[in-house]
Formats: sequence, C-alpha cells, structure tokens
Amino acid sequence: MANTYHQIYIHTVFAVKYRKATLKENWRKNVFGVIGNLINETGCKTIIVNGVEDHVHCFLGLKPTLSVSNLLQNIKAKSSKYINDHKLLKARFEWQEGYGVFSYSHSQIDSVYNYIQNQESHHKKESFREEYIALLEKFDVPYDERYIFSELI
Repeated sequence: MANTYHQIYIHTVFAVKYRKATLKENWRKNVFGVIGNLINETGCKTIIVNGVEDHVHCFLGLKPTLSVSNLLQNIKAKSSKYINDHKLLKARFEWQEGYGVFSYSHSQIDSVYNYIQNQESHHKKESFREEYIALLEKFDVPYDERYIFSELI
C-alpha cells in the first residue's frame, strides 16, 4: 500500500503442551528454521527463533495487515504438523494453548536478539515459568496464575 510505513517488532513466547521437554536438541534447530520460514511466508520478517526443550521465542517484524493471533495460530498449527508429519517424536506433538506477545522498539533489537539467542545458558539459571512471569511483570501484563502455561500433573 502506497504511503504506508511501519515498524512493529514483537517477541512471542509459546510452550509445548504441558511444558513437556520434547523439543529434542538434535532436531529443534531445524524446527526453529521451519518456524522462521513460516513467519516469513506471512510477509513478516523473522529476526530470530530460538528456545529450549519446552518452549520457543520468536522475534519478528510484524506486517501491519496481520493479527498476532492469526500469525501465531498459523505458526503453531503448521509447525506441529511438520513435527508430526516427520515423526520427530513417537507420540503426537502439540503446542500449549495460548502465547505471550511483547512489543519492542527499534533501539531494543540487539538486546532482544541476544536474549533469545542465549536461551540455553539463560535457562541454566532461571526456569521457563520464572522467565515468563518476569516478562509479564516487566510489561505490566495482568495475569492469573491459574492460566500460566500448565504442566502435566
């Protein structure tokens, strides 16, 4: 669209269903690449996708004609289909319902990129739950403890 300019950077976080540690180290980087390609196919721009065995962080430039919910629904559906179609796990793979999304300015790109790039070392010091609640609190997002990504009991 002529004369339409935008700069929308978002950081999304979503978890494996019940936060099971099923994203295996030997294939998860490939799946993160698939997720990055899925983001790019929507017209958004992938900056980085990374995570650990139970959750994923995506940092991207959002295309303003897309809703975040439609973008995440597409990414989660197609990436879980990829995992299942390629039989990367013995059991059926699913993402947890819901996600977190946070916005950043252009001046924060490097720091967010580095934060996401260093997920493995970061999670040696802090659990996913602690990380996720810290993000919610940093952005003043009201939340209910009952609806933070659930674990299988």
